[in-house]
Amino acid sequence: MEKHTYHNPVFYVSAAVVALLVLAGAIFTDAFKETANTLFSFTTINFGWFYLLAVFIFIIFLVALSATKYGKLRLGPKDSRPEYPFFTWIGMLFSAGFGAGLVFWGVAEPMSHFFETPFAGLEAQTEEAARVAMGYAFFHWGISQWSVFAVVGLIIAFLQFKKDKKGLISTAIKPVVGNNRALSGTIDSLAVIATVMGVATSLGLGILQLNGGLKSVFHVPTSVWVQVGIATVMLVTYLLSSSTGLNKGIKWLSNLNLGLCLVLLVFVFIAGPTVFILNTFVLGLGDYFTNFVQYSLRLTPYSGETWVREWTVFYWAWSTAWSPFVGAFVARVSRGRTIREFVFGVLVVPPLIACLWIAAFGGTAMYSDLFNGTQIAEAVNADMAVALFETFGDLPMEMILSLMSIFLIFTFLVTSADSATYILGSMTSRGSLNPALTVKIVWGILITAIAVVLLVAGGLNALQTASLTSALPFTVILLLIVFAFVKMIKKEQVPK
Repeated sequence: MEKHTYHNPVFYVSAAVVALLVLAGAIFTDAFKETANTLFSFTTINFGWFYLLAVFIFIIFLVALSATKYGKLRLGPKDSRPEYPFFTWIGMLFSAGFGAGLVFWGVAEPMSHFFETPFAGLEAQTEEAARVAMGYAFFHWGISQWSVFAVVGLIIAFLQFKKDKKGLISTAIKPVVGNNRALSGTIDSLAVIATVMGVATSLGLGILQLNGGLKSVFHVPTSVWVQVGIATVMLVTYLLSSSTGLNKGIKWLSNLNLGLCLVLLVFVFIAGPTVFILNTFVLGLGDYFTNFVQYSLRLTPYSGETWVREWTVFYWAWSTAWSPFVGAFVARVSRGRTIREFVFGVLVVPPLIACLWIAAFGGTAMYSDLFNGTQIAEAVNADMAVALFETFGDLPMEMILSLMSIFLIFTFLVTSADSATYILGSMTSRGSLNPALTVKIVWGILITAIAVVLLVAGGLNALQTASLTSALPFTVILLLIVFAFVKMIKKEQVPK
């Protein structure tokens, strides 16, 4: 292990906390599950408003910042220019915007809203329910989620490339809290723990979906032991790639993921109800813009409904937990961009691609239920993990599409684990861009272990709880980062 890891308490504290959670979940499964449910209720009931307000503040901050004179500032020295050409950069944001999460929810979310509507007075499985379902899915995968990534990415890029400092969360918050080493260590540890939970949630969702795919194609039962087996194969694949230096292989897999996504998207667009998909996309965008402020601040204190807490609040918390990982990636590829370019690229391009994906896959499933009499919504309600594979049932070459999707999800999981452990290694090695292999392996094992424990303890609900709870203190930190960034940027000389 490298010297900076040996003397870094952030590594030991955060790894110990995650290891204790793994042991607690493995030994006291029922108590862990009960505690998770209590925390879920406590967090969503008492702090749902806080998540919604925080994300809305991030959006206003980013848009306002890019509109001011500070939007001209470059994320690097004054004379720096973008490291990557515009379309290459957009391609990288595209790949960051994609992942097992969108592949999981692309059909599962709109069909869930179609089966159980977001509004009490709206009748389920009607044309109006379909429209609201698509509009809400667009909202959840739109700029709100990406604003959280953009805030973290912006501050890391500004510190690393403009100020030549370490891209750590504690460095970003120094203008507010000062040079308190104990507080800095605590903040970095919280960032690491939030990231672990966010990544574990994504891995858990991917494992659930792989089980759903194996069930649809090979009639493998949905069971915890199958999921543990998938997690083990994934971990072994990842450890082999890390320990044998197959970085080129992982890069090749990332490109393959992107290619497979495009092939699937184009095929579903052409083989599915093309005109319906296009109409759904345009109408969905219209509904998204029309309802943006209402959905952003929607709560139900008078009726006591739990829908917003179970969906919107979960998404914003998951994004917050996932943000140090995605933010660090976005920062790394954005060197030399102006703040205005950065905000436009990150807030517009990935959400637009996500909405197109939802329109194609969710729209195809919706068309099948509305006009072909299928019951995809019912199947999704029974098991969300089979959503994508149920949709393929109404398309040609169902088996090939299903096998491609299973392979795609698996490679997404492996590449996500590889990238996440690198970022976590860097975060727990004082911002080192070359963390020790041992540190990466430790994080690889811990992330997989926590994902398995959460699946055993309660499946999807436990995964959601992990994101929600770990993201709560980190949301406070992100708001402080915004305040710190405003203080820092006011000292900058803006080019004319």
